[in-house]
Amino acid sequence: MDCLREIQGKQAHDPVFIEQMKKSSSCCVYVPGPVIVGAGPSGLAAAACLKEKGVPSVILERSNCIASLWQLKTYDRLHLHLPKQFCELPLMAFPTHFLTYPTKQQFVGYLESYARRFGIRPRFNETVSRAEYDSTVGFWRVTSVGSKGRETEYVCRWLVVATGENAEAVVPEIEGMGEFGGDIRHTSLYKSGEEFRGKRVLVVGCGNSGMEVCLDLCNHNAMPSLVVRDTVHVLPREMLGTSTFGLSMRLLKWLPMWLVDWFLLIVSWLMLGDTARFGLERPRLGPLQLKNLSGKTPVLDVGTLAKIKSGDIKVCPSIKRLKRHAVEFVNGKTENFDAIIFATGYKTNVPSWLKERKMFSEKDGYPRRPFPNGWKGECGLYAVGFTKRGLLGTSMDAQKIAEDIDGTFRDGTHDFTLGTNF
Repeated sequence: MDCLREIQGKQAHDPVFIEQMKKSSSCCVYVPGPVIVGAGPSGLAAAACLKEKGVPSVILERSNCIASLWQLKTYDRLHLHLPKQFCELPLMAFPTHFLTYPTKQQFVGYLESYARRFGIRPRFNETVSRAEYDSTVGFWRVTSVGSKGRETEYVCRWLVVATGENAEAVVPEIEGMGEFGGDIRHTSLYKSGEEFRGKRVLVVGCGNSGMEVCLDLCNHNAMPSLVVRDTVHVLPREMLGTSTFGLSMRLLKWLPMWLVDWFLLIVSWLMLGDTARFGLERPRLGPLQLKNLSGKTPVLDVGTLAKIKSGDIKVCPSIKRLKRHAVEFVNGKTENFDAIIFATGYKTNVPSWLKERKMFSEKDGYPRRPFPNGWKGECGLYAVGFTKRGLLGTSMDAQKIAEDIDGTFRDGTHDFTLGTNF
């Protein structure tokens, strides 16, 4: 119990801590291993890799389930955009009978099986409100608020930030939003086009989600329009009999990125035609170069482009302002709509609770050091799932983190009972 006594001894002579404890009714819990914030795929992967090495951890999750983004905030028709072999978490493959592009339900089932296999039991309904390194005792203090408002402080040597890139929905402020009067929602609240049957719907954002929501609306006999605010690369999901992503990865082993980009664009032009003719201008940089520099993912077409070509989906310019059940665009035209769906993505929420500015940028909430070096900070701080490279990046980070923590864990702290109160 040397480590626990060390903390208690330092606290006994720390007047600031003593005063805080007088004022606080929160419970304090010592964690012998890392505290992981977030029970999505990133948090589960980190916990599993640690568990394999015999390192215990505590996962704090603000929702009531694992992978809450996937379970609660995604549309019904969603499939993984990449083949399953590129989306596996460490130490466990997808079942062989799963589709090449697993459904939302299959992926959630895989994650639940993953948690059971590695005995991962997150502490649900625990919202982390603050995490700060206490240099006086050499430990992290992580404060969470439970569903009944009770605060708990977790004290640990290692903190793994696994809240990811998609913690909070991004909804742009547009003039006249209060005047519109119709349904305005983010894709995190969209489930199916069934409720929009026969309605005129404007989808804002032309990434993979925006394109797929438009296709779903078409399939449910709605009348969608798509706001394209920027240039975008649209690629076929498969080319030459294999997945576009898999083909790209194989080619990159032998060819420079610019040449692979050139090849992808030539094949895409042959298969899809000139997308600029339909209002989808391509960026100057190739799809892989753009992804590598900015993290912007190309759209992998699953049928939306055909609907745009046929006129079932109308492409519109940026919005100038909203009016009563109408939208005025920057080209001066005004059209009527019953609903607006923002497919404008998500952002990280790390700066709102992590009181640290060396590893994470306060501006965008991402690690300051680019991939593949953004997984480790100072004083036992780690990040998993911030690579802008999907589940492949998550798996790489999780394995590195477990290896690094395992190297410093063998100092006696693992002898404590997990979750010791003091």
